[in-house]
Amino acid sequence: MSATNEAPVQVQIEATPNPNSHRFAVNRKVLEGPGRDFPHRGAALGSPLPEELFKMPGVAGVFVGPDFVTVTMQEGSAWGNVKGLIRELVADFVERGEAPVGAPPPEMKPGAHSAEAATELDKRIVEVLDREIRPAVAMDGGDIVFAGFDNGVVMLKLKGSCNGCPSSMMTLRMGIESRLKAQFPEVESVQAVP
Repeated sequence: MSATNEAPVQVQIEATPNPNSHRFAVNRKVLEGPGRDFPHRGAALGSPLPEELFKMPGVAGVFVGPDFVTVTMQEGSAWGNVKGLIRELVADFVERGEAPVGAPPPEMKPGAHSAEAATELDKRIVEVLDREIRPAVAMDGGDIVFAGFDNGVVMLKLKGSCNGCPSSMMTLRMGIESRLKAQFPEVESVQAVP
C-alpha cells in the first residue's frame, strides 16, 4: 500500500523504436537494481508481474526496469485495448508495493557488468556503456548488457524493446559503435549476441 504523502501511481504509455514494444513509464520505483528481461513466458516463472503480463493476449516478452516496464507483443498482434489493460495492471501492481520479480537466477549476479569485465579495457568500456549508453537505451524501453570484448569486437546483449527492434542494428552501428570507437582505439566494431 502506498504512503499517504505519495502521489497516486501514474503509468504513461510510450511508443518505442520497436513497433512491437511499448514502454510503460511509472512515476515510482518499480525495481531496485538492474533491469530484468523475460523474453518468453517460461522465463517469467516465479516473477509475479511478468507472469501476470504474459496472461494478456499476444504478449511475447517483458522487460522490467527501474521505473518502467516494456511489453513486447507477438509479431502481427494488435495492441488495441491491451495497452490500457497493461497500464492498469502495472499501476495496480506498483500501488500494492509487491516485489515485481522473483530472485534472479544463479547465473545473474548483481553487478553483472563488472563481473564480466575481466580486463581494464573491459571495465572502461562498461563505464561508458553504463554512464552514457544504457540510460539512453532505457528511455526507449530496453537495455544492453556487456557480454565481452574479443579481437576488437564489443559484444552486447540486447534486452527489452531493443531485442528484435528493426532499428537496433542502426543504434549499434551509428550510436554505440561510433561512440566506443571514438573513446577506445582498440574497438573495431560492436556486435549483438544472443
